Parts: sequence; C-alpha cells; structure tokens
Amino acid sequence: MRFLLSLALCASCVMAASRVTISFNDDWRFQKSDADGAEKADFNDAAWRTVTVPHDWSIEGPFDEKNPTGGAGAFLPAGTGWYRRHFSAPPAWDGRRVFIEFDGVMANSDVWINGEHLGRRPYGYVSFRYELTGHLKSENVLAVRCDNSAEPASRWYAGAGIYRNVRLAVTDPVHIDQWATFVTTPKATAAAATVHVASSVVNQSDKERTVAMQFMLVDPSGKAIVTRRTKPVAIAAGKSAGFEQTIEVDKPELWDLGHPAMYKLVASVTEGANSLDLESTPFGIRDAHFDAATGFWLNGRNFKLKGVCLHHELGGLGAAVPDRACSNSASTRSAPRITRRRRISSTSATAWAC
Repeated sequence: MRFLLSLALCASCVMAASRVTISFNDDWRFQKSDADGAEKADFNDAAWRTVTVPHDWSIEGPFDEKNPTGGAGAFLPAGTGWYRRHFSAPPAWDGRRVFIEFDGVMANSDVWINGEHLGRRPYGYVSFRYELTGHLKSENVLAVRCDNSAEPASRWYAGAGIYRNVRLAVTDPVHIDQWATFVTTPKATAAAATVHVASSVVNQSDKERTVAMQFMLVDPSGKAIVTRRTKPVAIAAGKSAGFEQTIEVDKPELWDLGHPAMYKLVASVTEGANSLDLESTPFGIRDAHFDAATGFWLNGRNFKLKGVCLHHELGGLGAAVPDRACSNSASTRSAPRITRRRRISSTSATAWAC
C-alpha cells in the first residue's frame, strides 16, 4: 500500500523530472522454499510473508550442525527462496524507459516480470539491472528466485536472498548509460586541481537525437563553482556517444583522512533547452599514489595503510546489515568501518560508509 501511494505521488514527478529513482525495498512477498509457477503473474502468493529488503533469510536459522553451510557458514540453513513484488505502472511512464536495479542478490538469481524471464545472475556480490520497458502492464508482478543451496559456497557466511537495496529507475529514452560516468583528479594540490569527467549517453529512442552534456561541479558547502557544456552531438537511434571535459578548480578542499571533503559532479543531458537526464556523482579531490620504495602517498604525505579482514556481513546480524548497526558511538568508534547499504536519492544511488 505504501508503494502504491508513493507511485501516485511520483506519477506527476515523472513528467517534471528528467530521471526518477524510486526505492523498491518495501512490500515484497517472500517464501523460504521453492514454488512451482511462482514466476507467473497470476500465482497465488497471498499466504506468503511480507518483508522489506534488504533481507537475509538464512540468518533467521535455525542453527544446526547438519546444515550444509558448515562451520564457516555458522551452521545456518541454505536452499531456495522466492520474492514477489506487486506494483502499478502509472500512465506517466508511457514513452519512457523503466529499469529495475538490484544492488545484490545471494545467489544464482532469476528475475521475471509478469512471467517473462529477464535474466539470471549467478554471482551474489555484484549489482545488476534489467529493463522492464515493453513488459509492463497497468498491474505488474516482479518475481525473484534465489538459490544458495550449493553450500559450502565460500569460507565465510554468504547470506541468502535480496540482501541489498532495490530501486526502480524511470528515464527518458535518451539518457546517461549505466555506470558510464567517471571522475578523476589527475592533478590535485592545495593551490589548484584538474578534474577530468567523462560519461556516455545512449539513445534508446526510434530516431536520431542531437544532444549535449553539461557538467557542473558543486563544492563541499553545496555551492556550484564551475559549469562546462560540451558541443552537441548527433546520436543515431540505438547508438551511444561519449562526452568528456577537463575542469580546473582553484584552491580546492582536498579530501584527506582528517578532512573527507566531498565534491559532487552533476551531469545532465540536454536537447536544446530541455533537460533529458540528470545524474549526480560524489567524489573527492586528492592526490594518491604508490611508490615502490616507500609505499602509499596521499596529498604529499607518506604513511602505512592499516586494515582488517572485513566481510560483507555484520556477524550475527547477517548479510542485510541494518543502517542503525553502523554507529559512531564510543563503544564502536574503534571498530572497523563497515560499508553500508547504498543510499538512494532522486537522481542517483550513492555508496557511503559509516
């Protein structure tokens, strides 16, 4: 019900925004066993549990020394689980491209939309997405089957299920390609920095489109400091084109261990006066390199790297690590830093840590 309300609220947003990203974490129906025909839209899942992802069903137990995960997997259960998600597609999505994005499913996942198989992803630690455009109806069912029964699969606890975030992305047919934007700082000093940005735009419309890209840098205080616009490029239907710029920044705030200053690149695709797509990428301006004789250098300082053996799960809490488990309290300040689940904004998914 909460998701249907959010879709109703976002239906008008889709018309006004170049890209809309909707959290798809709530209101999944789940069964911890295999189920014949569960990929079909008319399958009866009324008796299934309602869960919120990220979700790790293996950590629920029961613990048993006979479980195939063995001691390295904490003697927790393995097997097959199903997730199903009912949702509506508002008319505002007509003519746009719709993608479902998974940050991680453990493991051997298969995904269907309304009974149509979208793909299989064996590896559980990688992000992936599928396009829903062309498969959508007014009412839809997304089904996910995951199978980690081939245990032991590793020498640590791997978890089971949709253990990372899921989101729905709605874009214009002409948009920034997936994972196409890169920001590097080939020169970074306290006096000046060079920021190189590159991205790629894909044309999924049925005709040639002439577009440009605008790159805007936002400083750590939230102020836009530099804007650069590329020359327009004609992109044939079904093709893509790359764009890049080199931007000079005077007196940058350098990212450092004691001062993790974060800039932001706001990249937009424009067609004349119209904005077709928008994506935000956080980055730090810093000089980092390794020297064969002395080791690691950051902003002109040489020091030793210190680390720990840190797996993706959080002990007894499992693979779907709750945000509140990451704390800066005195009791955990000396603990290793734990990479949290991706946080979602209206323009992009940003990885962050506690």
